[in-house]
Amino acid sequence: MKVTDIISDKINRLPTGYVFTYEEFTPQVNNIYALTKALNRMVQEGKIRKLSLGRFYKPRFTDFGELKPEVYQVVKDLLEQNDKITGYLTGYSVYNQLGLSTQVSNIIQIGINETKKSTKRGMYNIWFMKQPNSITKENIPLFRILDAIRNIKEIPDTTIDQSCKVLSELIKNFTNSEKENFIRLAKKYNPGTRALTGALYENCLGENTAKQLLESLNPSSSYEFGISNNILSNKQKWNIS
Repeated sequence: MKVTDIISDKINRLPTGYVFTYEEFTPQVNNIYALTKALNRMVQEGKIRKLSLGRFYKPRFTDFGELKPEVYQVVKDLLEQNDKITGYLTGYSVYNQLGLSTQVSNIIQIGINETKKSTKRGMYNIWFMKQPNSITKENIPLFRILDAIRNIKEIPDTTIDQSCKVLSELIKNFTNSEKENFIRLAKKYNPGTRALTGALYENCLGENTAKQLLESLNPSSSYEFGISNNILSNKQKWNIS
């Protein structure tokens, strides 16, 4: 088969919205020049779209027009390597999913265990958020809530009071194992996050249920969030304003 035929056949079998790189065509195609030329020609013909340098996808269409790839597809290589989880979508990427905001952002935030500079892919700005705990699949939903608490002042298209209401509902629905893990994971976050996490947790689940977090805080420190008394009745105990 010709190189162009191999490439066309492979792309025809890929699902729409799937982001692929040159590696998708090895070892069948080992001529990188011919591969690059063929893919660029297909971009010009409108058969595929170029996301960023070396990354492409098959466009997906609905009655409402063309859809962009899912966020996961855009950054999947940054979330998993060699079948091991190395990062997770968080922040702006999941506020809609958590019910915290209806705004769609071109910022993709990823939690990782290291410090990393932001980057860009196509229309997306990719920001990295350092996660102090080891990243495991079962803890990712809890990390996302803790990250939202840490960045509660930055959640778009809402108020801090409203964000507290939504986060409280999520906490109330924890399983017993999630309740235990949530406090354990929160202990590695910064003091302000620990304070607000503890206050929300006890407000939802009862007095002294977050005692470990309270004991981890400096009693002379205070934390300003601008939360109303009727939203967080125990905020004085946690030195929150």
